[in-house]
Amino acid sequence: MNETPVKQQNTAAYYAQAVASFGLALTALAVGIAKLEASAWVRGFLAVAVLYLTTSAFTLAKVVRDRQEAGQIVSRVDQARLEKMLAEHDPFQKP
Repeated sequence: MNETPVKQQNTAAYYAQAVASFGLALTALAVGIAKLEASAWVRGFLAVAVLYLTTSAFTLAKVVRDRQEAGQIVSRVDQARLEKMLAEHDPFQKP
């Protein structure tokens, strides 16, 4: 009954693809803002908005990951307590 969940690891290729994709998207957006035919104030506003959105996305991803990891720890503790209770329980013991 001891079912330890397998810890999933991302491959190096998946990690590299994610980093490359993020870098490409950010570079394309920066080039698009730089080439935009608008005043410097508009381009500056868009650049600051992109930076804010990027940091917010990283923060959101971290919060979601932390919440998921906390749930897994609580689940493991509850599972260990249940297994201990079941191991100690003797159905044939007289009350």
